[in-house]
Amino acid sequence: MPTTRRSSSGRGPATGKQSKLSFNNRVTKPSAKSAKDKVAPSPLKKELIQEHIESQKEESVEPEQQIQQEAESEQTTGTPVSAKSDAEIKAAKLSDAAITKYWRKVEAERMSKRVHQEELSLGEKVLRYFDVSSHYGPSIGLTRMRRWQRAQRLGLNPPIEVLAVLLKEEANGNHDIEKAHIDRIMNSTAIGAA
Repeated sequence: MPTTRRSSSGRGPATGKQSKLSFNNRVTKPSAKSAKDKVAPSPLKKELIQEHIESQKEESVEPEQQIQQEAESEQTTGTPVSAKSDAEIKAAKLSDAAITKYWRKVEAERMSKRVHQEELSLGEKVLRYFDVSSHYGPSIGLTRMRRWQRAQRLGLNPPIEVLAVLLKEEANGNHDIEKAHIDRIMNSTAIGAA
C-alpha cells in the first residue's frame, strides 16, 4: 500500500513549534561586591608607587651603559661576571647533618617510610622530593637549579637544602643531577613515541 502524502496546509498552525528563547531579562545569582572597589589606596602606597616610577625612569638610561661595561669586562677577562647570591653562600656553608635533619623532618610527616627509595642517596631523595613538590612550579623542562632560583625569585621559599645538594653534586662533577628524574622519564617516553 503506497504511503499517503501529508499536507500541512489543511491543519492550521503547527502544534510542535519550539518556543523562542529570550535573553533580554537576565536573572543571575547575587554576588558579593569586590573588596578592591571599597578600599581606597592609602596615601603611603601612592607615594611608594610614585617613587618607584621615578626610580625606573632614572634607571632606564643606566642599563644600556651597564650592558656595555659588562660586555667589555667579559671580553677582557674571557669569562662572564657572576657573583654568588646570599642563598648560594648559605647553601655552601650548610653541612650534611643539616641536610639529614631536613630529610628526617620530611620523613616524619609521612605515615610510612619510602620503601622504593631505599637504594638512593640522601641527596637524590631530597632532590626527588623537590621535583614532585608542585608548590615550587613545574619540574619538567627546567633544570633543578633554575627551578629553585625561579621559586626563590617568586618568593615561594624553596628549601635551602635542595640548593646545598645541587651545589655539592656540581662541585663533585656530577652534572646529570641538574635534570629531574621525572623529566628524564617524560623525555624518554616522548622520544619512544615518535
